[in-house]
Amino acid sequence: MDSKKFRKHVSYFIGWLFLVACSLIAKLIPGKHIYSFARIVGGLGYRFASRQRKIAIEGLTVAFGKEKSARQIEKIARDCFIGMAKSGIELVYLPAKPELVTSRVRLEGREHLEKALSKGKGVILVSAHFGNFPLMLLRLSREGYKTGAIMRPMKDNRVERFFMRMRDAYKIKTIYSIPRKTCVLNSLKSLRANELLFIPLDQNFGTGGVFVDFFGRKAATAIGPIVLAQRTEAAVVPCFIVREQDDSHRIIFEPPLELAQKADDRETITLYIQKITDIIEFYIRQYPAAWGWIHRRWKSRPQSEKEGG
Repeated sequence: MDSKKFRKHVSYFIGWLFLVACSLIAKLIPGKHIYSFARIVGGLGYRFASRQRKIAIEGLTVAFGKEKSARQIEKIARDCFIGMAKSGIELVYLPAKPELVTSRVRLEGREHLEKALSKGKGVILVSAHFGNFPLMLLRLSREGYKTGAIMRPMKDNRVERFFMRMRDAYKIKTIYSIPRKTCVLNSLKSLRANELLFIPLDQNFGTGGVFVDFFGRKAATAIGPIVLAQRTEAAVVPCFIVREQDDSHRIIFEPPLELAQKADDRETITLYIQKITDIIEFYIRQYPAAWGWIHRRWKSRPQSEKEGG
């Protein structure tokens, strides 16, 4: 094993131990103290996870560099780490207390979801790695909605199994994004059963997607939600979970997108992927610390930029 792989395995193992330790502590301390504990964990993460901190500040500078000062950007980055720590602690504390999942997460705009489901074609819940989005899935399952989610497998199998047990306990269907053919087949099956299918659309997609504007810069974006909607006539409903000042949560359902076919299929797909991306950007601008800035969203570049450079 070369040194790079060794360091990676060590980092995964440390991450796993950290998850186990936080899980045990969160279960032992009184509930009223879990957020104070999360703030400590988030602050330590911001201080010592230098690579992730650098990625977050770089991304925030791309998005807000012309609007906010360096100090403001650093504060958002630190708040982002604290928000992720709060979400992580909630995911090891709340699932064992289903009544808290229900009482601490309220639904707003539910009529949009019900209207979409009434068509019987399934609903694509398009969203982002924004707020405590896994908690949103738990809440929807608690409400009786048959819910699935397209997810990338986590790099560490131990962490993946940890969260898989949680999803299984709440009867949330996991559809892995790879292999692609299996993902598509399982997604079609879910929608044709009139289920909810959660798809985050905010990560760098590399090749096979489209480039759309995101904070004024081209970002490689997957096209799955629109392609699935075209094949199944499923409704596309943007939704987001927002953390309130008291650390309760609000799930917001936007009105379903009205899809209209353009003369060119690629044009249609790009148009609606841009619309979804615009909605994601709107929510990030409203709650900048709620998004996962530790991801390199603009990593892939259009061929035209490469040729020009």
